[in-house]
Amino acid sequence: MSSHFDFVAIGDITTDAFIRIKSAETSRDKRKLLLSFGDKVPYEFVEVVRAVGNSPNAAVAAKRLGLTSALVANVGDDHNGGECLATLKRNGVSIEFIKAHQHKETNYHYVLWFEDDRTILVKHHEYNYKLPDLDEPRWIYLSSLGEKTLSYHKEIAGFLENHPSTKLVFQPGTFQMNMGVDNLKEIYKRTEIFFCNVEEAKRILGIIEEVDIKLLLQKIHELGPKLTVITDGRKGAYTFDGQKMLFMPLYPDPKPPYDRTGAGDAFSSTFTAAIALGKSVEEALMWGPINSMSVVQYIGAQRGLLDKETIEKYLREAPEDYKPKII
Repeated sequence: MSSHFDFVAIGDITTDAFIRIKSAETSRDKRKLLLSFGDKVPYEFVEVVRAVGNSPNAAVAAKRLGLTSALVANVGDDHNGGECLATLKRNGVSIEFIKAHQHKETNYHYVLWFEDDRTILVKHHEYNYKLPDLDEPRWIYLSSLGEKTLSYHKEIAGFLENHPSTKLVFQPGTFQMNMGVDNLKEIYKRTEIFFCNVEEAKRILGIIEEVDIKLLLQKIHELGPKLTVITDGRKGAYTFDGQKMLFMPLYPDPKPPYDRTGAGDAFSSTFTAAIALGKSVEEALMWGPINSMSVVQYIGAQRGLLDKETIEKYLREAPEDYKPKII
């Protein structure tokens, strides 16, 4: 019997195998990892991280920050799926909405990790997606799902229509962006908080040329979200609520980042959790970068996620200029 959860994340779950590459090159603009085709490429080690993905990462972050949290996802009836479920349980995330499918495999991705960044080889297995009885959660956090899930998104939109008190956060993944705005217009219109980065915003809007961040914020907001949040890598993050635009810098790294996987998820989920805990947009903007700063000091997207008390400690120790600015 489900109970009222503060935070229910919906999205695919996977295992990430981090392959630490010993020697490689990157293109001048750091957008491409260059490996010699046909060569034997040396690596340092492999580390397997279970139960990750945009939505599982968000569910774990929310739980650590004091919210009751659950994940809606699909796994196979294999060893990998069992390990993912066990990992979520250890992190205090409810697995009552996760379906294990007979004779199916659980998603497994390979992360080519070089220096402080990565390229991920992904494969999403196809499942029969069906929304379980969620009761009436306070927040739904919708993120990356497989390619053939348009009808599932329509089912989610229908649930939201019938449960107006449930607030939606939307952080679209690759396939959701590929579906196009028109196919997901009911999702966009129902979104309370929308997250993406600059390149994703341009992709969603069909913009090729360089444009001002203010235009991106305005155009995404016009699609329906009440609050638009766009991140810009190491430059920081921006928000627009229809009236006021804010910029937030990164929290200073205590040492060079070790692995940037999950930094965006940490920011988005922590921002959402702060709002769910009654914080203002300005306060949420100050919470998010702290968890991102912590996550990049570890392998994987969840090990460095902080609790509420630790984030508040970092806030007390923050530089004087660590605050949102109106743009």
